[in-house]
Amino acid sequence: MSNLLYRLGRSAATRPWIAIGAWVVLAVVVVTSSVAFGRDLEESFEAPGLDSHQAAELLAKAQADEGGVTAHVVLEAEDAAAQLPPVEASLEALPRVVGTSSDVSPEGTVALVRVQYPAIEHLDASDLENLKDAVADLRDDSSVTLETGGDLFFAFEEAPTGLGEVAGIVVAMVVLLIAFGSFVAMGLPIGMALFGLVIGATSMKLVTYLVDIPAWAPQLAAMVGLGVGIDYALFMVTRHRENLALGMPVAEAVGRALATAGQAVIFAGGTVVVAILGLLFAGIPFVTGGGIAISAMVLVMVLASITLLPALLGLVGHRINGRRRRPHQPSTGWYRWGAHVTRNATAYLVGGAVLMVSLATPVLALNLGFPDDGTKPESRTERRAYDLIADGFGPGANGPLVIAVDTSRDVSVVAPLAAAMAADPGIASVGEPIIDPTAGVATLVAQPTTSPQDEATQETVARLRSEVIPTVLDGTEATAHVGGQTATFADLGERVQERMPRFVAAVLVLSFLLLTLLFRSVLVPLKAVLLNLLSVGAAYGVLVMVFQWGWAASLIGVESTVPIVSFIPLFMFAILFGLSMDYEVFLLSRVREEYRRHGDNTRAVIAGIAGTGRTITAAALIMVAVFSGFVLGSDPVVKMMGVGLATAIFLDATVVRLVLVPATMKLLGDANWWLPGWLDRLLPELDHTWEETPAEEAAGLQPRVP
Repeated sequence: MSNLLYRLGRSAATRPWIAIGAWVVLAVVVVTSSVAFGRDLEESFEAPGLDSHQAAELLAKAQADEGGVTAHVVLEAEDAAAQLPPVEASLEALPRVVGTSSDVSPEGTVALVRVQYPAIEHLDASDLENLKDAVADLRDDSSVTLETGGDLFFAFEEAPTGLGEVAGIVVAMVVLLIAFGSFVAMGLPIGMALFGLVIGATSMKLVTYLVDIPAWAPQLAAMVGLGVGIDYALFMVTRHRENLALGMPVAEAVGRALATAGQAVIFAGGTVVVAILGLLFAGIPFVTGGGIAISAMVLVMVLASITLLPALLGLVGHRINGRRRRPHQPSTGWYRWGAHVTRNATAYLVGGAVLMVSLATPVLALNLGFPDDGTKPESRTERRAYDLIADGFGPGANGPLVIAVDTSRDVSVVAPLAAAMAADPGIASVGEPIIDPTAGVATLVAQPTTSPQDEATQETVARLRSEVIPTVLDGTEATAHVGGQTATFADLGERVQERMPRFVAAVLVLSFLLLTLLFRSVLVPLKAVLLNLLSVGAAYGVLVMVFQWGWAASLIGVESTVPIVSFIPLFMFAILFGLSMDYEVFLLSRVREEYRRHGDNTRAVIAGIAGTGRTITAAALIMVAVFSGFVLGSDPVVKMMGVGLATAIFLDATVVRLVLVPATMKLLGDANWWLPGWLDRLLPELDHTWEETPAEEAAGLQPRVP
């Protein structure tokens, strides 16, 4: 493979405009096709087989309003009932509104108007804008307080973005400028990553022809794609500059950079893709779609790194070094650090492991759920509407349960079922049953006594399904399912917990096999898998401490404790496991090169740290900056991903990669590179290190460790 990459790199550097032109044409085709033929992204959070999904299917069969999307308009006034008629009339006149219903609080100061829309596939963001405009007009025409929220906001409201992403890119530019000392060297990774980001993001609407992509996937894919794109380019540019400093011509330097660092990029990106595609084993469609979207973005960045970037390097030539052309010198600081860790390997191994396990311990208290509008900042109308509803009607009014009953064979069960549910201690009230005799479906709306994200609400849902409903329906031919957004998110949390072991096992096995193929070793991949598990576990633990326990939560704009979003552990595991392998592959590829050269394991480990420590640190700072930028947004889901990813990358690039890896490799010695003979014969030979000729060695073209 290295020979093929070498030829590809030289060719791209020699004839750069061919590769650049091909990428420009590709960008034009993708963007134009997306605008002309792209399909809307999916808004659903449903998962087939869940009880809540079965409820949604029954409601859809009956075309019940409760199966569609709702919005809330909350009115606060001294005599709220008197202010209701013009508000309801205005809302009912909106396009695609099925109808409205209203309630007034016992005190008479708060009124709630439920605006009912059809199923989400019949709606788009314009419906939310129409609602906002109508409420704004109503505010102008009266002195009452009006706030809005509900499912329509959840489906189509886009949290303010841009500041965090820009801040992350600015920090990345500063880090690259310090690392390279050249504006050209700084600009290439940023420019390549942004170019790849445009292609990857616009392609999402085309990928929907193959699989449904959730609407939130592009932002998550951008977060990951921007980080890996800059990192991969950083690895390549660093190796290219080293080659130039050794006196190589530009085309030769590019070819050799692609043959070495480029191969590490391919396997690092491949590991990321494999880990993220492990989400297919989760059995949750929207999670699968999100995983495919992120994988597509990473794939674009890998392809750009090995084709577009070499062309750009060939085009800029020696300008990559700026005005000052310092001769290549190994990093004596990182060399001393590597030597220090290997001399005290046992102490560093024990200390690092204790630290990581301590950070991971809070994961035992992990509580999966979904933040509701009550977790949003008070500056948002959804939060103010949530508080008004809770004050006027009770906390459960913000997350009603919708029970769909199949009455096609027995309609007599509806009344006793409603009575039994109303008697449950977790239910505050049950509305009048709505029966559709033609469809054979009855609908009950039950209000819990607790808020949507409260663990007690999940217990109420479980009790209704396991005790209340079976007690009434046993011996009858009727069936009932508990749905609604609150029940759906509770079900997703249970599905994640159920599928997580299978998903984790799949990712571990696939990553182990890929690294075994790359490094032709058993212990090196095994060590990598175990240490990456520590990084992921520590990230989970930090999420629990910040979001569930509230430690330092106010510093990132989180105003109350919230459960961890049910699908975030899946995505975090896949993304973090893949990204942490980036540094593993980059470091161990250099260690492997050194070991193959002279066969001294300790010397190879120290040389690997000396050769990659500065680059890995810079790459980690960039990744942490990009991910931390997303913490500045107002969406708690994006905040969780930003905090978790930034924390894990920081720990992985410092404690794991620069302490635990060299310590364990020192203690394992030559056993690091042991591979059973039968397995060696089974694995294909990748030719994964660039072999130098004796003449090149004699000419001093190789970087040497002091």
